[in-house]
Amino acid sequence: MELVDVSYVSEYGRKVLRLLADKPGGITLDDLTLINREFGALLDVEGAFSERYTLEVSSPGLDRPLFKEKDYVRFAGKKANIKTKAPIDGRRNFKALLMGVEGGAVKVKDADGREFDILLSNIDKARLVVEF
Repeated sequence: MELVDVSYVSEYGRKVLRLLADKPGGITLDDLTLINREFGALLDVEGAFSERYTLEVSSPGLDRPLFKEKDYVRFAGKKANIKTKAPIDGRRNFKALLMGVEGGAVKVKDADGREFDILLSNIDKARLVVEF
């Protein structure tokens, strides 16, 4: 199993510790329940938080965020929405086919067939596109 993302946010006046977990072949409800139980017990024993919080454990979902180089390799052949920190050819938003990673850059092809190399360090946010 892999911890995909961790966030600690304030929502509607309550603190939420949110964990996104995944594993090859997909994560099950039993896996998520186990993670919730184990992390919750560990955090309570260690006294990690001085205030009340809610622990949420879930899968990344179909439109999962992409963070690491291995995410872009794993999902090569899928479409993603990518927002860059700095513009590339005058644009910061790309909806494109992931084609892999080479030399620290994600290789993508947009709907017009144009190919771009987007440096991993220039990616602000990226998510898979849900296709039906």
